[in-house]
Amino acid sequence: MASAHSIPSIEERFEFTSGAKRNLIIGGAVGVALIALGAYLAASGGGHHEVAHGAEHAASAIAHPTPENASKVHVTAEASHHVKGLGARIWANLWVNAVYFTGISVIGMFFISYNYLAQAGWSAVFKRIPEALPAFLPFTGIIMLITFFMGGHDLFHWTDSSLYEVGGPHYDPIIAGKQGFLNTPFFVIRLVLYFVLWYGMWRVIRNYSLQEDEIGGTELYDKSIRLGTAFLVVFGVTSSTSAWDFVMSIDTHWFSTMFGWYTLASWHVAGLAVITLTIVMLRERGYLRAVNSSHLRDLGKFVFAFSIFWTYVWFAQFLLIYYANMPEETIYYIERFRGYEGFFKAPFFITLILNFFLPFLILMTRDAKATHSILKVACWCVIIGHYMDFYTNIMPGTMGSSAGFGPLEWGFFVVFLCAFGYSVASQLEKANLIPRHHPMLEESLHHDIA
Repeated sequence: MASAHSIPSIEERFEFTSGAKRNLIIGGAVGVALIALGAYLAASGGGHHEVAHGAEHAASAIAHPTPENASKVHVTAEASHHVKGLGARIWANLWVNAVYFTGISVIGMFFISYNYLAQAGWSAVFKRIPEALPAFLPFTGIIMLITFFMGGHDLFHWTDSSLYEVGGPHYDPIIAGKQGFLNTPFFVIRLVLYFVLWYGMWRVIRNYSLQEDEIGGTELYDKSIRLGTAFLVVFGVTSSTSAWDFVMSIDTHWFSTMFGWYTLASWHVAGLAVITLTIVMLRERGYLRAVNSSHLRDLGKFVFAFSIFWTYVWFAQFLLIYYANMPEETIYYIERFRGYEGFFKAPFFITLILNFFLPFLILMTRDAKATHSILKVACWCVIIGHYMDFYTNIMPGTMGSSAGFGPLEWGFFVVFLCAFGYSVASQLEKANLIPRHHPMLEESLHHDIA
């Protein structure tokens, strides 16, 4: 068992050095350069797959329906109506990354909340890491508001007012039936409410944590338990409703009763991967010396287990839709398997490989879960894999046949990643890396599962 004498000190201050800041800024600049290159390629016609070919197939399928192509008519017809320009592609990329990094950020609050509710002691020594993630929420919230107001008509079909004109040429009775929920004022109110609740509750629990560092005692810890419990209730509702708003409403006709759980599972495992990766990187730089192999093994178990859980939810949703074989449900998967000339088929299956097969195989053994190099590979697989997951969930409905995957997409991802890293590092610098007076600190320092 670990000994108190083996722990050099719990006084650790993270230094966000000028070199680290410069590297993140350079990384962001590289991302901007990739965006510029991608925009140039897209504007010159080399940035996305061929649209004309898809439109030709659509016209042929509609004009000459046969049993063989009947199932493809809807998909190819959709392709012919989804020819969009560079502006729409930029808005779609902003939305994908903002939604993804919003989820990773709020999972920091989710993680510390369920640890408070469980009165878990093992995680106290590295609590500052998940505690730092939600500071990024205002950035993604502002990006999403701007994107919705300026590019919402390119992303959300239901914002077209002609869909609600009874008797009009574009009237859609299904979308019109959802107007009570899917309308711009109510959507904006919900979007703002999500971020106000998530960020506001985090600010309070963060202040409790910082005050606890100075005065000790259990009063602030008890308050944190109550607030964390309240957050879990709030997030239990808003995690699902935000998934409906941010992602599922893009494919307005389609719906899945499991989609809230699916999105939460994706956000959660990506957030766990970020927490684990950050701890490993800090340890490699001489910080968090009190974090031992048992802590790392438990974090590895979390990433391993919730990768499997995400796959379970993914497969359960797919299997139910496949088995029922109802056109209004199966179209979601048909678009991703063979719609738009099969453009989304590769990302669809790459998502499964990165999010299930690789983490499962990499983290299967006991020692792998506590090995820095192996954890880093597994965590990067999950982080990139779940970005791909949100890409395949959002892009078919927003860009359709005009979608691409190249420098533009990677550039936006790198910019958001560097901005997120800058935000997290800035928060880590503001407090002692190990919470000095956490009531469970002694248990965490001697955490041993050998």
